[in-house]
Amino acid sequence: MKNNSVKIVVATGIGAALFVIIGWLINIPTPVPNTSIQLQYAVLALFSALFGPLAGFLIGFIGHALKDSFLYGSPWWTWVLGSGLSGLFFAFAVKRDQLVQGIFGGKEIVRFNLVQLLTNVVVWGVIAPIGDILVYNEPANKVFTQGVVAGLANAVTVAVAGTLLLKLYAATRTKSGSLDKE
Repeated sequence: MKNNSVKIVVATGIGAALFVIIGWLINIPTPVPNTSIQLQYAVLALFSALFGPLAGFLIGFIGHALKDSFLYGSPWWTWVLGSGLSGLFFAFAVKRDQLVQGIFGGKEIVRFNLVQLLTNVVVWGVIAPIGDILVYNEPANKVFTQGVVAGLANAVTVAVAGTLLLKLYAATRTKSGSLDKE
């Protein structure tokens, strides 16, 4: 258990740092104000798949809170929570045991993308906008537009870059039973 805790702490630190750096350096604006294409969600998906739901939640939550603090002066807590929830649910999109054994083929890619698509739609299209309305008294039409655009952008980013990262990771793993003793 202790070894697993250390892995989660280290993964959280590295993952949150990557979330901040990628979010800071690669921020592609959309026509919708305060909404951009964020490539760090692909890395969040990879770390969540490898280190589990707790690490995924913490990476998304801490990384987004720090990114907002550095870039805007303070976090937008409803979206920070959204990033944490995204990391949490991304962890359930992949069977970690299979991934570490190098198994990430067609069936696994479909499962990953169905779960991440559902996650992005629910988190950014429902939870974050409702939070914005309840916590910040934002207009519904504004925040639902932002949420839908962000959710679709994140879903496409994770589908392309997240799938690629997971596929590349799996390719580096030795398949069980693939080594022969001479």
